[in-house]
Amino acid sequence: MPRYWLMKSEPSTYGIDDLRARPRQTDCWDGVRNYQARNMLRDEIRPGDLAFFYHSSCAEPGIVGIMKITGAGRPDPTAFDPGDHHYDPESSPTAPRWYMVEVHLERKLKRTITLTELKRYPELSGLPLLKRGNRLSVMPVEPKHWKFILSLV
Repeated sequence: MPRYWLMKSEPSTYGIDDLRARPRQTDCWDGVRNYQARNMLRDEIRPGDLAFFYHSSCAEPGIVGIMKITGAGRPDPTAFDPGDHHYDPESSPTAPRWYMVEVHLERKLKRTITLTELKRYPELSGLPLLKRGNRLSVMPVEPKHWKFILSLV
């Protein structure tokens, strides 16, 4: 049985249309630099899981699409590249600090389900995205929340 996730990205850096433009609409979800989110990428997210693509830090934050995880967590090579803005000199191929997964765009939503809209529904009580102070870029979504959010599309 798949697990469900929400994965945030700033559309000015990497938005859903960037994923849509990739060959086979598949790409690596890399650049995560938070240990709690890293642990989920490394230890919990599995191929076959589904994730909401969430645009953050923009005029209208919200869920814009659905992705399928197609590759298990593996070391994030952007951390090893001094020319990459995600470079971490403390991470190495023999002792990786950061991980990524491969994702495939299942579909772009016809409309953005905004954060403002999500906050209106008591059915989404307990959704980590709506918890005060939660800034994680990767978070679990309970099946009941996943189903409810899909009913909004």
